[in-house]
Amino acid sequence: MAAAPASTGTDPIKVDIWSDVQCPWCYIGKRKFEAGVAQFDGAVEVEYHSFELAPDTPVDYDGTPSEYLSQAKGMSLAQVAEMLERVTGIAESVGLHYDYDSVHQTNTVISHELLHYAKAHGRQLDMKERLLKAYFIDGRHIGRIEDLADLAAEIGLDRADVVQALTAHDFLADVKADVAQANEYGIQGVPFFVIDGKYGISGAQDPATFTQALNQILTERSEEKTA
Repeated sequence: MAAAPASTGTDPIKVDIWSDVQCPWCYIGKRKFEAGVAQFDGAVEVEYHSFELAPDTPVDYDGTPSEYLSQAKGMSLAQVAEMLERVTGIAESVGLHYDYDSVHQTNTVISHELLHYAKAHGRQLDMKERLLKAYFIDGRHIGRIEDLADLAAEIGLDRADVVQALTAHDFLADVKADVAQANEYGIQGVPFFVIDGKYGISGAQDPATFTQALNQILTERSEEKTA
């Protein structure tokens, strides 16, 4: 992975995060990352990037998340139920109340387009949180333009403008660029965190892992300044 340009000790540390809005570990990882940042004595700048776990899923999938996972992973429904019970318990441990009985399995490409729209309007982090909550907790549909426009309006974005941008696929090229970058980096699963352009952290790691990585960057910057 290519290193980022040299930075000063006072510059925010850039963290690029590849994730999907229907990835349960991405929401858990987001909370653990946020906890790690809270223990870090420095500035952090976060940008989310698109990753599609199931790009072939239809927008209106005719089945439950359990049925989808059973088909996709070749697992029995009993095995899937056990897996979902485990991930739901871990989500609870970081304050997230997953409701898989209400989840709408769908294609997420259009929601990634919305995240790029939100980034262009300075609201990407708010939009990311709203989409994850909508999918895992609120039982909202995140694969259709009208539903996504409603969610965007909830955080103060212009609903009509969102509909227009998503209908025209104004940000689809940005989604594809993110996916291509993930392939370049060799990212095969999410969440994946790139710290300061040079350190990769895969998965929903403990908060201390993120704090340690951020502190390591500060140490390296300090050493560069005194060298």
